[in-house]
Amino acid sequence: MARLVLLDRDGVINADRPDSVRNPGDLILLPGAAAAVARLNAAGVRVAVVTNQSVVGRGIISMAMLDRIHVELRTLLARDGAHLDALLACTDAPDRPSPRRKPRPGMLLEALQQFRATADDTPMIGDDLRDLQAAHAAGCRRVLVRTGKGAAVQAAGVPADLLPVAVRADLATAVDSYLNGDLW
Repeated sequence: MARLVLLDRDGVINADRPDSVRNPGDLILLPGAAAAVARLNAAGVRVAVVTNQSVVGRGIISMAMLDRIHVELRTLLARDGAHLDALLACTDAPDRPSPRRKPRPGMLLEALQQFRATADDTPMIGDDLRDLQAAHAAGCRRVLVRTGKGAAVQAAGVPADLLPVAVRADLATAVDSYLNGDLW
């Protein structure tokens, strides 16, 4: 079985923007995020991004633009020696969700199957309640980072049915905890 870490994109790897990332120039990596992904890569851990991108489904950007944004994401990560093993994006509009759109677990289950990973050994690191809900539904361990929306989610209180949830300051801290075996 492969070791796998699932990551949300906005608010975890790159800065979350209130108006969404609409072009490659809007994509700003959070401090330490690329180096954290590189540490996972070096440890032989597969890294898959699972991200809702309703900006496509709502007609704000095209699929071609989303592809350009993801090329830029991969380029920025590569500058620090990091790479993604998979990048799954759900482009559904929020009012027309498929089973892939978080909080549903579809993308997470796809990644688990692709890498033949075990859900209960796979953490989902996110900054939104939807990330935690999708992880719970998929049977994955849940990690909330305080970047992006994470501090507000923590302050509001994580629902009891989603516990346990590990809370870390950012992706770098979460990855260090995971690699040191003290995430849970």
